[in-house]
Amino acid sequence: MTVAAYDAHADWYEEFASDTAADYMTRVRRQLADLLGPGPGRCLDLCCGTGAHAAELRRLGWEPVGVDLSGGQLRHARARLPVTRGDAAALPVADSALPAVACVLGHTDVPDYPAVIAEVARVLAPGGRFVHVGVHPCFIGPFADRSDPGRIVVDGGYAERERSFRVWSTHGVRARVGAWHVPLADLLNAVTAAGLTLTRTTESGSGPVPDLFALLAVKPDRS
Repeated sequence: MTVAAYDAHADWYEEFASDTAADYMTRVRRQLADLLGPGPGRCLDLCCGTGAHAAELRRLGWEPVGVDLSGGQLRHARARLPVTRGDAAALPVADSALPAVACVLGHTDVPDYPAVIAEVARVLAPGGRFVHVGVHPCFIGPFADRSDPGRIVVDGGYAERERSFRVWSTHGVRARVGAWHVPLADLLNAVTAAGLTLTRTTESGSGPVPDLFALLAVKPDRS
């Protein structure tokens, strides 16, 4: 199995997600809760990492189960939810098995996010919910210089889709593991191409320019 980029940084990320970025993660979970809504049932925490959002899923009434490629991350996640190591683009889950899937801050960590969304559509039961919460495709990425708090400078790199380690800050996650950029149109088109119905989108940020983009999509019930 491919070695995951986070394996070498799992302990650092555990501290980062729990302490350094605690306020940011609170905003992330607010978006998750707003779109996913209450359970019950199993919810796949896709690209679960250290399991940082498992408690929020349980608070909502869901039974979280996690999948991630990083064995290092899963060392931390196992204390928070049942997990398995696996590829998000080839999930070890039966067809139409789950009422909900959530992918939180994961889409820039996989080389083919449309393939991941296609897998989400496969494993969702009819009427099932998919929630994506991620960095905003238009304002966060190697193409966006956020070093000036008063403005964001976006360059032509917005059109690039390959993995990049180019960052304006050398202290965060992306300087360590890089990121694949998914432009906004690619993200939305991947949802509809997978046969899911996009029902709601949200933007949020700590300032006037949003740094988070989230969406809710539903698998149609054709019965």
